[in-house]
Amino acid sequence: MRLHEKAPAKVNLTLAVLGRRRDGYHILDSLVVFATIADELTFEPGPELSLDVAGPTAPDAGILADNLVLKAAHALARLRPGLTLGRFHLIKNLPVAAGLGGGSADAAAALRLLARANGLPLANAAVMQAALATGSDVPVCLEAKPRWMRGAGEILSRPIELPPLPAVLVNPRVATPTAEIFKALGLEAGCAAPYPETVGRAVEATHGAAELIELLSHGRNDLEPPSIALRPVIGEALAVVRAQEACRLARMSGSGATVFGLFETPQAARAAQDAIRAARPGWWVVETTL
Repeated sequence: MRLHEKAPAKVNLTLAVLGRRRDGYHILDSLVVFATIADELTFEPGPELSLDVAGPTAPDAGILADNLVLKAAHALARLRPGLTLGRFHLIKNLPVAAGLGGGSADAAAALRLLARANGLPLANAAVMQAALATGSDVPVCLEAKPRWMRGAGEILSRPIELPPLPAVLVNPRVATPTAEIFKALGLEAGCAAPYPETVGRAVEATHGAAELIELLSHGRNDLEPPSIALRPVIGEALAVVRAQEACRLARMSGSGATVFGLFETPQAARAAQDAIRAARPGWWVVETTL
């Protein structure tokens, strides 16, 4: 029996850092959506747990033993003795350390596969605990549906119905380790940030891409300034995306270095993809829908 799951890219349409807890974790308020571009994960039940990785960005995936697919499987196995394990095969299409939650999406896909193979619902307490134990972005990736994500990633809203957003994702081929960016943000433990989030829950009542993009334009990503300071090419990527004729909004996702541009039509997004690829042939550029 071979099971298959996609691990879609996570995009933070907004990301406000509202403070830092005394335990060191930052307090987030983020509107998270998922793209049609994805990694792919297959699973074959067997006597031993294993993983092999292939695909366009596999060389950047790091040490196999540190992969979040294995971390998630080990976490669930500790919580569910007798869990059926087996062999995972991962196709990496998403850039690594790119603000797209690729590793977290892979881990969430692994938990979905293990849940299916073992007859567990995703709402099972052990599945959720394994997600939290694997990484702060893994819980929101479990169902891969638009949600508000708060706290350190553990507080999730119900799924939100949003109009589809034609988009272009652009990564200038630099890695931005999340811990490094949060350190550069410079918030002391136990402090609150001075600015609240400015995008209200009105996004849930929007009709069509144009109205949603207008509301999103009042939001922000608080990790964008420190990321640009450490990786100036992110600012260049934002400028290139904003220069596209039909781009309505450009912003960085997560801790970068991927930026997204939002458009009102798939045709406009595709034209922007082609123009940016021609201008920056060394960059990762993908037209998608969020």
